[in-house]
Amino acid sequence: MANTSDTVLVIGSSGQLGSELTMELRNMYGGSNVVAADIAAPKNTDLRDSGPFEKIDVLDPKAMGELAAKYKFKQIYHLAAVLSATGEKNPKFAWKLNMDGLFNVLDLALEHKVEKVYWPSSIAVFGPNTPRQHTPQHTVMDPNTVYGISKQAGERWCEYYFEKYGLDVRSLRYPGLIGYKALPGGGTTDYAVDIYHQALESASYECFLSENTYLPMMYMPDALKATLDLMHAPAEQVKVRSSYNLSAMTFSPKEIAQSIQKHIPNFEISYKPDSRQQIADSWPQSIDDSAAQQDWGWKPAYDLDAMTADMLLNLTKMKEEQAV
Repeated sequence: MANTSDTVLVIGSSGQLGSELTMELRNMYGGSNVVAADIAAPKNTDLRDSGPFEKIDVLDPKAMGELAAKYKFKQIYHLAAVLSATGEKNPKFAWKLNMDGLFNVLDLALEHKVEKVYWPSSIAVFGPNTPRQHTPQHTVMDPNTVYGISKQAGERWCEYYFEKYGLDVRSLRYPGLIGYKALPGGGTTDYAVDIYHQALESASYECFLSENTYLPMMYMPDALKATLDLMHAPAEQVKVRSSYNLSAMTFSPKEIAQSIQKHIPNFEISYKPDSRQQIADSWPQSIDDSAAQQDWGWKPAYDLDAMTADMLLNLTKMKEEQAV
């Protein structure tokens, strides 16, 4: 259960996951108890107006320490990262941000006696030799993107800090995340967000993956639920301290297009695979998340058609509001 007197820090609060997670946490803990932090000020007015915002660079440990001393955080959600496709353009910076940022947060948590830390991992930790169907919790991990390599290393460090120092770090391996409140952030699964925007704007979409590229995906409300369920589970139920496999649905670009055509019959899709195809081909097609189900009762609520209906409804509403 949430202790509503806790002060919570969300680093990377302006991103696709962070912007929505911050609002959920503010609903739960109260706006003033949840500090949004990012390297850039939020464009999202709800995020800006509903609680405190601090401009912070996660690579600046001194500034991070001052922030922790000011607010006395009990929980940190550390979401700042360079994602898969973006990371390949500048791999050494991606490694630096993803790894040094994590170290700064873990060390800060120890020094300032933070009770719980959340850090997201990804299906990018898997690689070409990982079983692609029903990928097990414990299996071959040979990531071939700097994002995946940094996430795999991060998992090991999170478990190390738990084992060696008793720091309560918790993590989920997210599949591709799909939501309507924020634009994509440079990931290989971003097509599954962009396709809905293009369907409403032009009834056509050119996909950067081939039509039968199956990838594990999750709708944002399920991702938020999983994150908060894990963070509020009793510590003794959290038995995986590297990162939990997490699953909701698996589909291809062709199948998401067919789901959209149920609502927009004239929608057309074409395919022009680019460098992201190679990344997608190295990732699992479906995930075995039975450990999350057994340990803390994980269960998703959305399938592809339920997500499509909700995405199109909410994006249409947003476009109507912007037009006024």
